[in-house]
Formats: sequence, structure tokens, C-alpha cells
Amino acid sequence: MIEIMWFVLLQENQVKLTELIPLQVLFNDTIKHNIQYGRLSATDEEVYDAARRASIHDTIMNFPDKYDTVVGERGLKLSGGEKQRVSIARVFLKEPSILLCDEATSALDSTTEASILNSLMSLSVDRTSIFIAHRLTIAMQCDEIIVLENGTVVEQGPHDFLLSKGGRYAELWSQQNNSEASDASDVSLEV
Repeated sequence: MIEIMWFVLLQENQVKLTELIPLQVLFNDTIKHNIQYGRLSATDEEVYDAARRASIHDTIMNFPDKYDTVVGERGLKLSGGEKQRVSIARVFLKEPSILLCDEATSALDSTTEASILNSLMSLSVDRTSIFIAHRLTIAMQCDEIIVLENGTVVEQGPHDFLLSKGGRYAELWSQQNNSEASDASDVSLEV
């Protein structure tokens, strides 16, 4: 099994809170309260701003009850992308110094993934961010990528450097970009 470990190192020596995306729980409550859970003292305007930064505000404003829309148990009334963006809005409110994203774009279509990635890159500014994923689309934007095979580091460096080496990372990149399904399911990305 191949594991790829990648880090975005933006600031060192920070300790505050770590957030997991999308493994956050959405409660059977309103969208506003689900976002506000990131910081219970947040004002309505701060909630709206967090939603704008997570690219979900316009979608919320199209719901009949807007921010008072009840999301259902675990957010079942929202699409996968909407749930993830509500979680991202919550994290914008919390402002953790360390951000941990676990499979943040899993099971999303390309358009929704691009929107989520833009929000995550914005959220990653000025904080240590660690991403865990099976897709390599975030890896290319990271400062450091570590490729592990059977627990041993086999490659390390930025995206362009690893591609130029033509090693295991380049092979996986090529497979994912050529939509080959050969052994992409055996790839695990870990931070």
C-alpha cells in the first residue's frame, strides 16, 4: 500500500484548536446554529461572513427559510458539498491555528470540489494546515509532500519537483489525471 503524506506549513509553533473537515457533525438544527457552533458568541453578521467565505451564503439565501433552514439529522437535507461548506464556515468562525482536513473533497463532483478547494485554500492562510485525502488535487498546492511506501519515505518535496523525478508520486499523478483506475484505490493519502 502506498501512503502519501503532505503538509502545508504556513506558520510554526502554533497551538490552539484542530478542526476536522468533513467529519464534523451537523446537528438537526438550523444552518445558522450549525455554523455558529464554531463560536457560540458569534453575531449573525459574523455567521453570514463565515458563510460567504466558505462559498455557501448564496446557496443558503436560495433556501425558503434561508439561515433558519433545518438541516436534518447529520445534515441529511443538504448535499455533500453543502454539508462540507457549512462545516468550513464553522471553521472560519472558530479560527483554529491548526487545521486538519480529512477527505475534505471526497465523493464530490469536479465543480463542487473546485469550490471547496478554493474555500480551503482561503481558510489555510496564516495557519498550519494538514490535508488527508485520496485525491492529489490538493497536493499540488501544498508546500511539502512526503511519499511513504510500506512505512518508508520514498520521495519528498514540492509537487513540481516530485513530478520531474518521474517516481511513484508522478506515477500516481499520471494515473489520477488520466482517469485510470489501475491501483488508485490502493493509494492512501495521510498527513
